[in-house]
Amino acid sequence: MAPNRERAPFAPPSIAPMLAVPGPLPAHDEDWAFEAKWDGARCVLTGAGDGTVRLTSRAGNDITVTYPELQGLGAILRGRGVVLDGEVVVLDTEGRPDFGLLQRRMGVANARHATRLAQRTPVQLVVFDVMYLDGRSLLNSSYLERRQILSGLGLAGPHWSAPGYVHGHGARTWEAVVREGLEGVVAKRLSSPYTPGVRSPNWRKTKRVETLDVVIGGWTRRRGAAGEVPGAVLVGVDTPDGLRYAGSVGSGMSERELGELAAYLAVLGRPTSPFADPVLVADAHWVEPRLVAEVTASEWTAAGRLRHPVWQRLRPDLTRLD
Repeated sequence: MAPNRERAPFAPPSIAPMLAVPGPLPAHDEDWAFEAKWDGARCVLTGAGDGTVRLTSRAGNDITVTYPELQGLGAILRGRGVVLDGEVVVLDTEGRPDFGLLQRRMGVANARHATRLAQRTPVQLVVFDVMYLDGRSLLNSSYLERRQILSGLGLAGPHWSAPGYVHGHGARTWEAVVREGLEGVVAKRLSSPYTPGVRSPNWRKTKRVETLDVVIGGWTRRRGAAGEVPGAVLVGVDTPDGLRYAGSVGSGMSERELGELAAYLAVLGRPTSPFADPVLVADAHWVEPRLVAEVTASEWTAAGRLRHPVWQRLRPDLTRLD
């Protein structure tokens, strides 16, 4: 039945995005779907059917003003109450996601500035799931059912798309992703429900490198530097027992990033360590655990430390507010 486009707006619920666990591709892939992993920022789009949409980051922050070019989706979805899950990306000249370009767009709260940036560096919203439609929750529907519903929404436009998936053939999908220079593959169990805010084994992400998000809880001064210039940051990962220390990361930061970090760290200082376990680092400076960074590493050591960690970038979209 076609939606009634004259009805009063819907009141879609607020839904946190489902998360994937890191791991290898499934050995038996006949019950799995495979999608490309996009190098961007997670985004939940909510439409009440009145011609407008609201955008929310993975951390729950309202980012509607930041990406004005995505408001055009409101007209496409007029009359439909909907909650969509996707990734905001900026594509380079080769058509590949470029997180560095996306960073120029992130965190902008001034509408005029955001509009100017949208003209120079437009984003794309890659939609890969639907959690609510026209008054009906789809959380308990299977991945396969949700993807069929999503394909029926006709989301093809200048700044948004809903790419398909591959049923089975995980190794072949991986080869294609590597060949195209994309970040990795996300495997999703065909029968799985949508579990908001949960890092579920029904979704597995496999990256071309071991990449993870870590929380900055301290720093050490660069040797020989004049002033409070960080040489390395002390990072941790969240556990049920609190923030667990994962090691020191100093390799890979540019001078520009070091300067930005110094400014941030200067206002986040605290007298005691935020880590739940002891950190035996000489001359450590502690900070409130607000900043999140992406790092790569070769593996975890037996002591629970990152081996050969390398800084990739700060993740302002994941900044912790409490």
